[in-house]
Amino acid sequence: MDENLLELVNWSRAQFALTAMYHWLFVPLTLGITFIIAIMETIYYKTNDEKWKKITKFWMILFGINFAIGVATGIILEFQFGTNWSNYSWFVGDIFGAPLAIEGIMAFFLESTFIAVMFFGWNKVSKKFHLVSTWLVALGSNLSALWILVANAWMQHPVGMKFNTETARNEMVDFWEILFSPVAISKFLHTITSGYVLASIFVIGVSAWFLLKNREEFLAKKSILIAAIFGLSSSLFLAGTGDIAGHEIAQKQGMKLAAMEGLYKGENGASLVLFGLLDGDKKLKDENNGFVFKIEIPKALSFLANRDFDSFVPGIEDIVYGNKEHGFIPTSEKIIKGKLAIKSLKEYKSSKKNGDKIKEKSSLKIFEENFKYFGYGYLNSPESIIPNVPLVFYSFHIMVALGFYFIVFFILVLFFLKKDILQKNKWILYTSIWTVPLAYIASETGWIVAEVGRQPWVIQDLMTTSMAVSKIDASAVQITFFLFLSIFTALLIAEIKIMTTQIKNY
Repeated sequence: MDENLLELVNWSRAQFALTAMYHWLFVPLTLGITFIIAIMETIYYKTNDEKWKKITKFWMILFGINFAIGVATGIILEFQFGTNWSNYSWFVGDIFGAPLAIEGIMAFFLESTFIAVMFFGWNKVSKKFHLVSTWLVALGSNLSALWILVANAWMQHPVGMKFNTETARNEMVDFWEILFSPVAISKFLHTITSGYVLASIFVIGVSAWFLLKNREEFLAKKSILIAAIFGLSSSLFLAGTGDIAGHEIAQKQGMKLAAMEGLYKGENGASLVLFGLLDGDKKLKDENNGFVFKIEIPKALSFLANRDFDSFVPGIEDIVYGNKEHGFIPTSEKIIKGKLAIKSLKEYKSSKKNGDKIKEKSSLKIFEENFKYFGYGYLNSPESIIPNVPLVFYSFHIMVALGFYFIVFFILVLFFLKKDILQKNKWILYTSIWTVPLAYIASETGWIVAEVGRQPWVIQDLMTTSMAVSKIDASAVQITFFLFLSIFTALLIAEIKIMTTQIKNY
């Protein structure tokens, strides 16, 4: 890869990562708090207690602030597929565009239509219609996430498609295979549930602040009760979906799993690393196991990957250099097959243009036999399929550690609430407040694992990041990167300022 292209790819990746990570600061709260609000309004509908209406309206205001700013970052994120990643959009636009279009037409319109009723329909529509509108907003926000996550899951594991040799584009042949791909299902369930956990922690944190200030005790305690129950059930489900997601990664993206665990040499009965410190001096094929120290659960990784405690889990070196005993083809051979696919596609188009039917048929056959390695033809070396191991490893273990901490946290909050000693133990209230940023860290590290872990692929095995970028000047991407950084930071500061002001003045 020449220096100009490398600079363009790096800045385009940085800009997309910046936009995606800022956008994801707003999305999880929307996913979860809408259901919490709907539960609160349902209690108001059943009891007709005006205190519950007041509680519902308070959390609706915080949701509205978050929703408005989140929409701005989301629109910019989708535009980047056309501005910075136009080759990607050309290559798979027929597939990737479909779920995004459905998200805009079905889910976003559903959410936007009923959000107006939710905010402005009090005393203008019946209580039942207003309640239905609130639930539809919750449903709509999660449907929006569904279609985005289906599109992302397809990038991780492309299915339900066929390559059109005439247009050099991938086309959808089975919408339902894409929608119900095991990767899509596990990604959707794991991601939205993480949003439920974050929103629950947010509600508990804000409510804890009220209790520390000896204000709005009814609102605070009732909100904590609902959020803690919702959060605990969500966090337990999150652990289960995490196990399923890990299994899918092992089956479809072995290199990502190896990076998540810092596993360089494959093993039968591989252990799962609970905690470890990577060795920065580790080199491929040396005798170093890659760790300064580590704490492991014996055979747990093999069970996670293959549901068999004694099964073989490939390491980074097995995937890069091959392992004949366990059927892993060296990446160097995949690169050769990928280059052959690229070459045969060019020969097919050339022979078809020249009317050479025999060459056309033979070239097409060679292309179809090697298409599964198409993307490898654009790699410079076998080692280039290795992602940033330290970033993926530490992000994964931070996410998992915080996930188990959240389970303990919800249990403690419920225990203190049941014993009616929450306000007497100020440490748990302060812990609740400081757990809010930890929830955001866990959420962001999850996406780092998902996206950095599959590099250098923008579409697993089919398209490298360097193939996907638009042919534009890197300086233009640099300028917009810093422009977006300024705008998004200002929006984030504005949201925090508006939210804290709203909470303080309530």
